[in-house]
Amino acid sequence: MKADIATYVSKCLTCAKVKAEHQRPSGLLVQPEIPQWKWDNITMDFVTKLPKSSQGYDTIWVIVDRLTKSAIFTPMRETDSMEKLARMYLKEVVTRHGIPVSIICDRDPRFASNFWRSLQKALGTNLDMSTAYHPQTDGQSERTIQTLEDMLRACVIDFGNGWVRHLPLVEFSYNNNYHASIKAAPFEALYGRKCRSPVCWAEVGQVQLTGPEMVQETTEKVIQIKQRMQAARDRQKSYADLKRNPMEFQVGDKVMLKVSP
Repeated sequence: MKADIATYVSKCLTCAKVKAEHQRPSGLLVQPEIPQWKWDNITMDFVTKLPKSSQGYDTIWVIVDRLTKSAIFTPMRETDSMEKLARMYLKEVVTRHGIPVSIICDRDPRFASNFWRSLQKALGTNLDMSTAYHPQTDGQSERTIQTLEDMLRACVIDFGNGWVRHLPLVEFSYNNNYHASIKAAPFEALYGRKCRSPVCWAEVGQVQLTGPEMVQETTEKVIQIKQRMQAARDRQKSYADLKRNPMEFQVGDKVMLKVSP
């Protein structure tokens, strides 16, 4: 009787439309491709509603390279115009690292605006937007923001509204801390050597790499980082797929579309 009822309900169109879903999400986790080179693929997001500084800044623009995990933290105002954002983007990303191949971001009104879309189209950059039902797409910048917020909270407790003055130090600290997925610090992954700071002057010394050796070592580093990223991605996928149902559809199949009420 229970089996008959289950079969009857599963074939009922009204039930399929009305009943709340109590099953695992359909489909296994699909991840973005591993980037081929540094600052080719980036993610970006905003940290908003921060204590207003004396200069009027209340937001941080977080930009992260998906390969080396190196990050840029730029203070801004939530009311800044799109033209100003575009100038900041050219100054912070394009002049330092060139034009990226793709940008992963959420559907913030600023990123979804016609101006931003047309700017990226003109530069030849793909704009990949995450959705509420697929948060893994944008996980990189979200994870970086978690770390940044922890560091900022410590700064705000100690420095109050003067967090803007300490943001460069927060960025330096983040980029020179060990990152588990690449098994190196983002600075080291980006430049191929440890950062020369008071902490590790003795380690770095005055070693100079020139010519083909530097190119070869950099290429080897990138290959090594990509292998480590693949291992981290496989681990994340194995965890995520435990909570999902494998499901495939063929062209022409009809499915029920889930939308927000």
